[in-house]
Amino acid sequence: MITPNMAASMLMRWRGSGWACLSVARRPFTSGPAPAGVSKLQSTFLLYLCQRFHDVEQLVAWSSRLRSWVVRRKNRYYGYTQRQYGENVATAFYILSMRGAFRFAEQSEWFRPDSRGKFSWDFVNFPDVRLEEVDMSRTLMNYTGLDNLVCQRGLRILSLQGCPEVDDWFLSRLHVFKDSLEELDLSHCPHVTVGGLAALHHLRRLRRLDLSFLPRVQNPGMVRILLEEVLPHCHITGVETGLMYITYWPESIGQSHSVTLE
Repeated sequence: MITPNMAASMLMRWRGSGWACLSVARRPFTSGPAPAGVSKLQSTFLLYLCQRFHDVEQLVAWSSRLRSWVVRRKNRYYGYTQRQYGENVATAFYILSMRGAFRFAEQSEWFRPDSRGKFSWDFVNFPDVRLEEVDMSRTLMNYTGLDNLVCQRGLRILSLQGCPEVDDWFLSRLHVFKDSLEELDLSHCPHVTVGGLAALHHLRRLRRLDLSFLPRVQNPGMVRILLEEVLPHCHITGVETGLMYITYWPESIGQSHSVTLE
């Protein structure tokens, strides 16, 4: 039985060959006594949130789906542009569309969009010149978007600072630049872990690697030591190993020794 404090709403549902009438109880807004220590305004607000929680949940789900759609759309493969204007122009167009920046080989001028995302189309005049330096900092570039960049086998410098979509799968695909890439910036990438950093051992020509502020990387000092083993010519910044003293007692000597690792 529905009490006076409950509001009943009727719903119709199709059951087999006819409609069935369902009675659904819903608690209305009430001005009942609030718990101790909670003001009337707070009580009303909490009650409103409880009754509208489903709507908020749906809104969050729609927002998440919309963001995923935007990321997929931005990282689509620019195949038509590549067929019409060449792979260099297609890569340049993708970078500028993502609000990134780049520099052609043997040129000092940078191509980058303005604050409104507008950019110059002069890059179409260099269809035969490869890109040498790319800055995709704080863009939504992801693993799929690399399809537009892997053709640049002469890429020397790549900045991915603060990219929220860069993860271990993304890093595992950077091996295509093993013969050219010299500088890589992965600072402030929230989804990079040790597993992704291990894939960088393919980049034998790497000379500089920035690993600043990687929240999901545990024991960064140890990670740096391991990377320096596989990339001996690379200068790694952003993580400090510090000094670690290890005391051991060789059985054959019976005396303690201290070893300092820098």
